[in-house]
Amino acid sequence: MLNQPCPAVVLPMTSGQTFDPSQLKGQAFILYFYPKDNTPGCTTEGNDFRIKHAEFDAAGVKVFGVSRDSVKSHEGFKEKQCFPFELISDPDETLCAAFGVMKMKNMYGKQVRGVERSTFVIDKEGKIVKEWRGVKVPGHVDAVLSFVQTLK
Repeated sequence: MLNQPCPAVVLPMTSGQTFDPSQLKGQAFILYFYPKDNTPGCTTEGNDFRIKHAEFDAAGVKVFGVSRDSVKSHEGFKEKQCFPFELISDPDETLCAAFGVMKMKNMYGKQVRGVERSTFVIDKEGKIVKEWRGVKVPGHVDAVLSFVQTLK
């Protein structure tokens, strides 16, 4: 995926807005993919992005969370956690498939298909310049912030 253009997938997101990467030309942004709203790891990761949001803003980088949850679920999750960024709803796994984040995972001893926690940085030209796959939440947002602070 590195140095490839961000897939041109248009999807609904919170606040009644639409995610459209073509509308973000000239704006660096982050897509962080997470398994499910209101689960412990996903809540922690979202809150880590919330805590560092002003620093991402200062670096000129927008943050977007992506999961298969509905916009309604996202709205509740965003409001409950006071996220200052939008959450993209991808129930048909269009964006998830484009980024290759759907994986077989072990959940309580069973194989289930789900989102592999992953983060991608897209530069101002719309190219994917960094990716993290199989993310472990502790320290991840700091690593992403350190990277985006090096972007020009």
